[in-house]
Parts: sequence; structure tokens; C-alpha cells
Amino acid sequence: MRKPYLEHLKDSKSLVTTYEARRAGFIALALEKNRRATPFVEMARSLKAAASKAKTPMDLMSISEIRPSLLTASGISDKAANHLEESYKQEAILGLIRTFLEPQVNFVEELVYRFLLTRGETLGGSMRNVGGSLAQRQLSRAIISWLGARGEGYSWMDSRTKVWTSFSSDDADIDLHLRALSWSVKGKPRTLLYNLTVPMVRNNVDLCLFDCDSEHLLKGIFKNPAGYLALGELKGGIDPAGADEHWKTARTALVRIQSSFTKLKAKPKLFFIGAAIETKMASEMWTMLKKGDLHNAANLTDQLQLASITRWLCSL
Repeated sequence: MRKPYLEHLKDSKSLVTTYEARRAGFIALALEKNRRATPFVEMARSLKAAASKAKTPMDLMSISEIRPSLLTASGISDKAANHLEESYKQEAILGLIRTFLEPQVNFVEELVYRFLLTRGETLGGSMRNVGGSLAQRQLSRAIISWLGARGEGYSWMDSRTKVWTSFSSDDADIDLHLRALSWSVKGKPRTLLYNLTVPMVRNNVDLCLFDCDSEHLLKGIFKNPAGYLALGELKGGIDPAGADEHWKTARTALVRIQSSFTKLKAKPKLFFIGAAIETKMASEMWTMLKKGDLHNAANLTDQLQLASITRWLCSL
């Protein structure tokens, strides 16, 4: 039987990320950062308009609607604010006004600057995971497109509500909030779940494909080793500087998965999909593929490879 990875890979070099793909990836990240920054910029504009009513920095204390923004400008994150008593919040705001705003001629501009400084840190934190988020969305869209091309219906779980919804023609943006997908293969139900702490491994696994429908997934089939058809690691970071570290993490996870399931006499398929794949990493993956320690692999930035591994995943 022809091995599935040979449908889209000729050798280890096929896995290596090209310069063009890397450049496109960095541009995509920049655009996503701008998209995520837009709400903060709009909030800053609203803050400036409201704060401009104050004649002195201390007058800001009397504008109740900007109090949360004053707290943010004080350097207090939303998470930290939930753990502070009101007296400490008041002290932080007064410290902002006396130390940073009162010495300034244009205190409103200084306020907006410090507000954006804290929000920028929040944005930076969310951007650390943006590669994974974009990768998940890209894979989800590829799966949905293949199911649609094959004429298969599907249902999906919203990550915000945990509610399952059936396929409809108005599913253009479901990849933004998709937690799981469920479909059928030759009458057999299949469900793909993102980011699950697998009991047998005791670690988070990026992708888990189950031999069940959405109803049985909710009943806890993830506790049954025989219910797993495939497990995979998905790494969406495009920066080559961190590529090797991401692969080491993924490789360790895959070896752990294989060991844990082998002890339980279960043999799910193992696969890897990554955006930043360098030559040495590709060589290691190719060796694992030939030995059977890895059943499939693909470069996320290569549309043909992504389509091929998607077809394989949807056919299991």
C-alpha cells in the first residue's frame, strides 16, 4: 500500500518552507496584528475625546465612564484588576495622575499614550499565540472546503458557547471560533477536536480525530484509547528562529503519544503540520515517516500539501 505522505512529498526537501512562503507568512501575521490592534486604537480615540473635557489631570477622576481606561493607563491589566480591591485601584489611578499626568502640559496625550502602552502589552501577549490560531483556522477552512467539495455535510462546535451547529451555507467565518468538527466517512462518524488534554498522555495535543459522532464525544470517548483514530501536532509559527524549538516540542509530544498508546495496545495515526520547517527538521521528519513513527506530515504553507493531508485526514 502506498504510504499517504508520498501523495504530496517526494523527499525531505519537499517539506522545507520556501522564502516566498515565509515572506507571505510574516505579512499575514502583520495584517492580523493590525486587525487585533484596531479595537484598542478605537478605544484610545474614545478615551481622548472623553478626557478632553477635563481642565486639569485631577478632573479626570470625576469622569466615571473613563475610570476603567484610567486604570489601564496606570499599568493595571484587566486580569490584575479583577484581584484588586477598590482602594488599591484608586491609589493606582492617583499615582498615574500625580506622577505622570500632572507634570505634562498636554496631559490628555500622555494619558492616551500610557493607555496604549498597557494595551500594547496585552496585544503582544495575544500575538504570541497568533501563529497557532491562524494555523488552526487555515486547517479548519481546508477541511471544510474538502467536505464541501465532496458533498459531505458536517457539524461544528463553537468555542465560545460549546454548542454544536449543523452545516449551513452561511459558514464563512466559523473558523474564527471553531473548537471541533464532525462528519461521516462511508457512513462512519468522525469528530476532530482541537487542543485536548489527552488522559493517556497527560498533555495537550493539538489535534485529535475520534471514531465517533459529536454526541459520543461529549460523553467522554476521549478516555477510551481505542476511540482515537489519529493525533497530530500543528505548529503555525513562521519565524525560522523558533522553528527548531517548535519541532523539538512537537517531536517529543509525538514520541510520548506513541509510547503511551502502545502500552495500551492502541495504534492511532500520528501526523505533523508545520509552517516553519527548516532543512534539518525536514530530514528528521522524513526519517520518522520512512520508519513509520510518523504516518503523515505536511508544510502548512504549501496548499497542495495541505489539501493532500486534509483529504487523508478526512478519509480515515
